[in-house]
Amino acid sequence: MAHNPWQPRIRRAEKLAAEYSFATEILSFYGQVARFQQDLCARIERDGASEPRSAPVSPSGVHGKEWASRPLPGQQDADATRSRFLEVVEKHGPDRLAQVARELRVAPASSWSDLLDAVWAATGEPPSVPEEFLAFAFLQPYAEFVRSQSRLQLEGYAHSLCPFCNRKPVLGVLRQQGDAGRRSLLCGFCLTEWEFRRVICPGCGQEDHAKLPVYTAETFPHIRVECCDTCQTYIKSIDLTKNGLAEPLVDELASVPLNLWAQEHGYAKLHPNLLGM
Repeated sequence: MAHNPWQPRIRRAEKLAAEYSFATEILSFYGQVARFQQDLCARIERDGASEPRSAPVSPSGVHGKEWASRPLPGQQDADATRSRFLEVVEKHGPDRLAQVARELRVAPASSWSDLLDAVWAATGEPPSVPEEFLAFAFLQPYAEFVRSQSRLQLEGYAHSLCPFCNRKPVLGVLRQQGDAGRRSLLCGFCLTEWEFRRVICPGCGQEDHAKLPVYTAETFPHIRVECCDTCQTYIKSIDLTKNGLAEPLVDELASVPLNLWAQEHGYAKLHPNLLGM
């Protein structure tokens, strides 16, 4: 692969798993999922190498039904790929996910196919049950591949939903821009990243600074819990101006205590991450 985003994520997960004992289990599991995704991505790219790249598209050209109608690339070895993924989850996942993986392994192959189709097309509501989160994690490399082939045009896009697959963002990212930090949002499915105004709630559009409290914790000085007192949601932003070594997807996973704190204070996460947290 010309670009392999999984290796930095895997290394970061290993580092943080050793550093934060409370996140060791979930980060170790994520590392196994990421290794599977890395191999799957290589296979998708190989199988899709002969497919022509699509013409540039605007954000409005891929929402809703058009996204749902796009076929999964590289499905020549679907049954074996499904078995390998479910074996990874059964061996390394938390008890509940491992149990679901065991059930899916012995279920008819059509059950898995139907589940993938439903999650692939579900651009509105996020996954809500363990089966859907497993499908979400399995499909993520496919979504990233389709998006990478689209040459999406992001200039002028200022909405809170993913400009490619129309899902809610899973986290925010802050990068240095002049004397301040520039915020972007990241889709947890196709991994599209797009610029978004800093002082505005991506859940309801609230712009009153007084109703948008931001919290940080000493354990994670580079992670902001950005809350909204209007819609009672929150999103975590990874501040790369404070820690340039952070891998946003991984660092967000590691900061489990921040999720618990936000929930205890009445905030719901805008969109769960890859592992359903």
